[in-house]
Amino acid sequence: MACRSVQSQVTIIMLNLFAKSFPAVFVLFASLMPAQNATELWSRGYAVIPTPRSVKLSGGDVQIDGRWVIVPASIDSQEISVRTLRRDLAEWYRLNLNAAPQRDAVIRLSIQPGTTKTGADAEIDKQAYRLQIGDRSVEITGNGAPGLFYGVQTLLQLIKQSPSGALILPKGTIEDWPKLQLRILHWDTKHHQDRMETLKRYLDWSARFKVNMIGFELEDKFEYPSHPVIGAPGAYTTRELQELVNYALERHIQIVPEIQAPAHMSYVLKHAEFASLRADGSNYMSCMCDPKALELILSMYDDAIAATRGVDYFFVSTDEVYYAGLCDKCARPYDPENRSLAWVEFVQKAHEHLTKRGRKMLVWAEFPLLPEHVKLLPADIIDGEATYMQQEKERGMRQLAYTSMQGAELLFPSHLSLDERRGHLEEALETIRSGRHWQGNPIGSFGAAWDDSGLHNETFWLGWSASARYGWNPGVPALEQHVAEFMQVYYGSRADGMTNVYRMMQQQARAWERTWERIPSKVILTRYGSYFGKGIGTHRVDMTLSLPLINDLPDWFPDPFWTDRYKDWLSEPRLRATESEQLIAALQKQFGLVDRNHYNLEVFLSLARFIGHHWRLFLDLARAEEQIKQGQGLALESHADQAISVLAGAYDTVDQLRKDGLKTYDDLRTVFEKSRYPKGRRVGVREFVHIFDDVKDHFADRRADLSYMRAPEDSLGLNGWLNELAAAIKLYAKENHVAVPSTLP
Repeated sequence: MACRSVQSQVTIIMLNLFAKSFPAVFVLFASLMPAQNATELWSRGYAVIPTPRSVKLSGGDVQIDGRWVIVPASIDSQEISVRTLRRDLAEWYRLNLNAAPQRDAVIRLSIQPGTTKTGADAEIDKQAYRLQIGDRSVEITGNGAPGLFYGVQTLLQLIKQSPSGALILPKGTIEDWPKLQLRILHWDTKHHQDRMETLKRYLDWSARFKVNMIGFELEDKFEYPSHPVIGAPGAYTTRELQELVNYALERHIQIVPEIQAPAHMSYVLKHAEFASLRADGSNYMSCMCDPKALELILSMYDDAIAATRGVDYFFVSTDEVYYAGLCDKCARPYDPENRSLAWVEFVQKAHEHLTKRGRKMLVWAEFPLLPEHVKLLPADIIDGEATYMQQEKERGMRQLAYTSMQGAELLFPSHLSLDERRGHLEEALETIRSGRHWQGNPIGSFGAAWDDSGLHNETFWLGWSASARYGWNPGVPALEQHVAEFMQVYYGSRADGMTNVYRMMQQQARAWERTWERIPSKVILTRYGSYFGKGIGTHRVDMTLSLPLINDLPDWFPDPFWTDRYKDWLSEPRLRATESEQLIAALQKQFGLVDRNHYNLEVFLSLARFIGHHWRLFLDLARAEEQIKQGQGLALESHADQAISVLAGAYDTVDQLRKDGLKTYDDLRTVFEKSRYPKGRRVGVREFVHIFDDVKDHFADRRADLSYMRAPEDSLGLNGWLNELAAAIKLYAKENHVAVPSTLP
């Protein structure tokens, strides 16, 4: 029996790990969705995300211009739906319409419960709307305030420019409401902190895609007044977080605090003040048998609750609790059953605490939970996983359709299915449409975007919009239509070629990722353990490359030559360098075409140049070795003057390469910090405390600041190599009575 339990625990670990990275596998190998025709609106050239449930077009288009007025019927003229409509008409279409009494050409906004017959429960029903477009009137009627707001978002996306330059809408009626009550996007702050204005812009775009919840993984980017040492320098204050919450609530979005505990707690347990609360001495998770650890976690919950007034939910982030019950303060034996019970008891206590404070609770129900212990969980919690469907259905629990837009990829997500590898968009479509959560009673979708690798959030919008879209209307439309519509909605109708930009960005990032050697880490020498257990899987690797060898001239005979060592890789940098130039040219072209989200292009361009430098790294090191080889040949023939000149050229090649690397990084950092605060910043007298996690090794955590992106290249030691080459050249020049070039240090 014990052996079976251990086996089941290992199975659950692997299922959960695989589900987080490859959620589409949990569609139970469902066949690919049959090819879909273009939706009726898209076949007419009208883009809307998400796709409305019911569209009945009557034929023809309606022209809208400055003679139209907005008529708020039964609602205040300052209601968010009215203000959003006026603002976006002005910003997107340069159309300034006033809220005014009745005229011949009107956009009328009203709330009338029951207008659209949904047959759904009240929380979904109030999100329904009807949009009627006629010759001289547009009627937007919401079953509730959220429905009216969503109807406005649909109208704003529908407007397009005709060949003559007029703004037009299609005649007809749209009735729409979501399949899933909650459409959640995930903001993860593990390794960065966005500026307030950035998050408000993200909320505006979330609202446009009819998102109604944000899972805000706060980590140390919140001040936690009860324990200020936890908050990183410059962390969001209670006032700032409440300001964001209020901004979101007005747009019918709840910002739900997501607190990592009892695992993933190195942001807390790295501090000496909490060392006694560590599980078995590891800063990865707290001791689950220590009342003081629970007291600390619950006080953090209370801090977050106080800063998110008006929110109904709280996300107790209970994932990857690998060592539940492994602590010298735990009386029970450390075995699969007691690990599971320790996890259950934590969830029960957290639920009791949050229920008293009026919060509904979301969790990740996964390892070390055993299937037979699901019945011990509170029935009203919402599970973000799909591991225990039969048991949760019997218990009456609800679930989320989990999809991930980012796992461990570096620099840019794998949105698209390329090179026979399934992309995150395809995973999202299939998982939400037919995943295991439908065996239970799903309440929402969850579009994760983990910060482990430190990708910029601007890279996630194609994926986030897919999660929101398919959470509203699962499986519709076809994936290629979603991508095309996203480019039109997010960048404007004049944007041309953005899908190819995304494809090249993804190809460049994956090629960058695979053209580094992985060697035993010289940075992280010890680790506590992994998901397999204490002391297991502690091996870590560094990304690096070697450099051409240098030894005395003229006796320079490296074995092997650098170009021989990397001969299987060098063809790719040559290919990718050309592709990089094409990508940069395409991005430059887009700046003159896109109507909105220009900053998104700035981020892409900075990444494209950063990756492009990597191809120069290969090509210039190959060139430098060839120059050294030529210099050695000249030295062997006693042409010292010429040899020195050629060798100095090798020095200049690598020195310019080094300077280019620094510049591309500085340019990228400047762009990133337009929307983010400097990573690992100091504020006043407070310094950021950077201590490695005992279990997790995130790419973005390799350094306290943004220079983790440069860490692989820095590991080459170009400065030292240049000094070594300069010394060899100077020695040879001295021995042969030749002047040293002025370019050498």
